[in-house]
Amino acid sequence: MAPLVGLLVLVCTEWVHRGQFTQAVWTSNVLPHLPSYLFSWLLLACLYQTVATLSRCHPAAVLVTAIAGCVPAAITYFKLKLRGEPFFPWDVMQVSEAVGVAGQAGLEMTLSMGVSALLFAVLAVLAVLVKEPERRWQSRLAAGLGTALVGAMVVGVFLSPGLSRSIGIVPDMWMQNRYYRNYGVIAGFITNIQNINVKKPAGYNQNTAETLLEEAEKQDLAPEFEGSYAQQGDGQVTWPNIIFVMDESFWDASELEQYGVTFDRALTPNLHRLQQQAAYGKLYSPSFGGGTCDVEFEALTGYSTEFLPSGSKPFQQHVVHPMFSLPSYLKEQGYATQAVHCYYGKFWSRNTAYPNLGIDSFISLEDFVNPEKKRGAEWKGGLVTDREMANKIEELWESRQTDKPLFLHAVTMQNHTSYRPDNYDPEELVQILQAPATMSEKTKGALQDFATGVQQADEMLGQLTDYFSQVEEPVILVFWGDHYNPIGSGYEVYTSTGYVPDATSESPELHQMPLLIWCNYWDQPVELGTLAAYQLSPVLMELFGMEKPAYYEYLLNQLSVYRSRTRGVTIQPDGTATQEMDSQQEQWFENHWLLQYDLMFGKSWGAPGYNESSK
Repeated sequence: MAPLVGLLVLVCTEWVHRGQFTQAVWTSNVLPHLPSYLFSWLLLACLYQTVATLSRCHPAAVLVTAIAGCVPAAITYFKLKLRGEPFFPWDVMQVSEAVGVAGQAGLEMTLSMGVSALLFAVLAVLAVLVKEPERRWQSRLAAGLGTALVGAMVVGVFLSPGLSRSIGIVPDMWMQNRYYRNYGVIAGFITNIQNINVKKPAGYNQNTAETLLEEAEKQDLAPEFEGSYAQQGDGQVTWPNIIFVMDESFWDASELEQYGVTFDRALTPNLHRLQQQAAYGKLYSPSFGGGTCDVEFEALTGYSTEFLPSGSKPFQQHVVHPMFSLPSYLKEQGYATQAVHCYYGKFWSRNTAYPNLGIDSFISLEDFVNPEKKRGAEWKGGLVTDREMANKIEELWESRQTDKPLFLHAVTMQNHTSYRPDNYDPEELVQILQAPATMSEKTKGALQDFATGVQQADEMLGQLTDYFSQVEEPVILVFWGDHYNPIGSGYEVYTSTGYVPDATSESPELHQMPLLIWCNYWDQPVELGTLAAYQLSPVLMELFGMEKPAYYEYLLNQLSVYRSRTRGVTIQPDGTATQEMDSQQEQWFENHWLLQYDLMFGKSWGAPGYNESSK
């Protein structure tokens, strides 16, 4: 019974995970990596036999084994749909976040899930007829423990880098969806446990890190930012007020008008107007479809998620002690540091991570009083609007400590996935006047919802820049979107229009978010090109001639070698995207990790104060 149930669970697990089980899956994935699937089969069979032997209840063994295989597979299927990544061991720490988003995402059970559930319900009923041989409890315990030991040995193979490689499982951490396709959900999930602990870079020691920083200060390889305040201004403003606004899912949807989509109104007039009087470009996001905290982690610190386990969430797993960041550095210079997010403070553990990044005050949804909300059809109770966020930023500005410059980091929520047209009143909803015939009605409706959010985010941008244009103190406003999303039916918005013809979650075009760096004391346009999200803080300080920590000097020099290395994609200095790196780029990449490791993990006392060499 155990081999049969194990095999059925394995087949259903892969069917659920993929949504289909075609001949191509068998020939392209299973056969070339057969040992991985055989070990997974053995593990499931051992699990079944252990439960059946110890409990003497074969129906329970059927259900436990089915749940162990099919539940992770279903989670993987839905995560791939929403975010382009599978189910990871560290996702177990993110249950509350996952439930909150999944409950609002309009997820539907697939045929494979329904058939699998029915199959195992029938098997559980039939298993009543299977009787465990009569044995003394000592014999039964020994048999159960023996089977469990075999299963543990299989898990040990998956957990050992050397042994898992010996059966043909080759790490592919940068493309985890492909990794799970090749080796299966069970092997993919368990072998990822190998990556929970961050490994020290080869050759790391604090002396090496300090030497790299000293060399960075002596070099000046950063590109010239023509027209910037640092280059052409009078230099009188040295510690301006800084406001970060990371807008949920914001990208310039008006670009679709070049691909056959016509809207009934202008979506981003303020963004386009301000690009003529500010620094602008693209920010390469490490995320697609979710993982907002990854983007703000990079932007606030200068640390790249490329060096951390794929799919892990730094705020929850790594920012657990004080460490260097832009807020912590500015706090040392005398800044007041605040953050505001119009969702719950515990989401992505911001309430515990922000203080470790040097943010002294955090305003979350719990602190808003009767805020304006919209999109209640998709989100129970609605989401706080971007206009309400603009009002809150103005309120915080007016109640600030006037004897200190302010750093404020704001994260919006209004345009969060997923999308449907009844989220707005008909007169408020952006209408699509024309679209490609290949775009489904469902996707058109979702795009109308999304475009309405983009238009209202642009209104927020206009409101904030109009407001801060009138204040006397120097203010820099940094505005960008965190990530692209699936809209409607998967990638249909991108593929049906030709915006990204062969769109996947790894497409470089779907990671380059609009970036605007505006200030109220300098109005020259500066073209930035594409930057990594982890380059945002160094480039900001370079543009405005601010005194920089030595680590940021290193990152600025790195821009002459490559603009970003994110999720296995290298953005070259000319803006092109490749997966390869030359030897020089690899060396800079390795040095970046060495410095980042030192700042995140090597200094047990935390990194505020780790800037002596830059002063």
